[in-house]
Amino acid sequence: MSWKSRTRSLQVFDTELSADTVEWCPIPKWHNILTCGTYQLQKSPDGAVEESTTPSRIGRLYLFEFRQEGSLTPPLTELQRVDTPAILDLKWCHVPVSEKPLLGMATAVGHIQLYTLTESQESHWGLKALSSLEVGADRLALSLDWSTGRGDSSDVRVVCSDSAGCVNVLSLGPTSLTAVSQWKAHDFEAWISAFSYWDTQLIYSGGDDCKLKGWDLRIGPATPTFTSKRHTMGVCSIHSNPHREHILATGSYDEQVLLWDGRNMRQPLSENPLGGGVWRLKWHPTHEHLLLAACMHNDFHILNCQQALEGSEGECPSLASYILHNSLAYGADWSQVTLEGPAPLYSPQTMETRKSHVETSGRGHVRIQYESPTASFDTSLEDDEGRYIPEAVTPTPSTTATIPPLNSAADGNSVSCLLATCSFYDHMLHVWRWDWAPEKACGSPQAQEGSESGDQAGDTAGALTKLTLSET
Repeated sequence: MSWKSRTRSLQVFDTELSADTVEWCPIPKWHNILTCGTYQLQKSPDGAVEESTTPSRIGRLYLFEFRQEGSLTPPLTELQRVDTPAILDLKWCHVPVSEKPLLGMATAVGHIQLYTLTESQESHWGLKALSSLEVGADRLALSLDWSTGRGDSSDVRVVCSDSAGCVNVLSLGPTSLTAVSQWKAHDFEAWISAFSYWDTQLIYSGGDDCKLKGWDLRIGPATPTFTSKRHTMGVCSIHSNPHREHILATGSYDEQVLLWDGRNMRQPLSENPLGGGVWRLKWHPTHEHLLLAACMHNDFHILNCQQALEGSEGECPSLASYILHNSLAYGADWSQVTLEGPAPLYSPQTMETRKSHVETSGRGHVRIQYESPTASFDTSLEDDEGRYIPEAVTPTPSTTATIPPLNSAADGNSVSCLLATCSFYDHMLHVWRWDWAPEKACGSPQAQEGSESGDQAGDTAGALTKLTLSET
């Protein structure tokens, strides 16, 4: 049976500052809550980056709510924006703390900041600052991970890596974090650190010294449990599989995603060249074989790791690629929102873009321009009265493959996922859906006709690779 993979853009949001991290809330009641963090070097009036021994870096934290209210309504609503120091990483604690979701933020001033999600009297959700802990002076906090990846609410801890090459372990008290230990783990920047979700006394770290290391908190950080030099450039992404014990995914500037069995770190289970530095990796929250990769210079990809995890040699095939960003692919995350109904025929975009980044036609339409190496075309987002309308000519990237389906879809059921991704220099947040289904279930004849017209539009525009908002 052939299976068809299709991505559909649902909304685009201009974050104004460079966007580098997105996170959906993993707690059931709040699955529709999304956060996005930004990072921006301050510039002088002439546009040059300010030169200083301690350059000024600013950021902004966005809070959104996702609602499914029909194809004519943009699903993402901005609830709050908070100006902060530049943000390097965001992670929600996987379990509620004091019955509320808790968000951790790694900042460019070396702090881990905590926010709680609270509800106002007007029934609006908002983030409230709870506490902040400095992991070290004159350094950037580069990443964080919670020990709660498998829903364990006992002994909640945070691991953080920083620009001094250190790994920091923090313990969560009733209202604040407490430093437990800190050690020099890497010669240069420690880009990433992560817990083993199956044994939270085990920690992994990766650095700009091209090394991947393991640490056992029970024996102390004097000597790592292993040091791997299999990656040939800086290691910048690590994620423990919350569904399969011992399974670990790592990514690097060397453009490789490696899958590992933690019991044998001498040889990876699978090596996967993705054509771009792998900044973030995320296992799917319910499908154990799906891996999302943010590949800096080569967009976003969904890998099917089923065969590799079952012992077959070879690469993990890519099921889908999301190619509509126009800059460094940094932030990426899966949502656990259950999507209602089939994918819309056309991908609604938002007109919430800054005036300098949109083109207005003579009749007042807001237009987005799509560019490829060979041609370009654009599409209206508003009618004559300025009302939002779905786009009608966006090509729908889709592929048909004979790759064995996921175990959960082996009986012919479709898989539909909601995702968020963000890119850096074009400061864009995208919310999109991915559908993976038997080809005969991809839609009615009308939907298939829409797909065909989308494919024709894609042929007209050449190999669609990027989304660009035209500047005036």
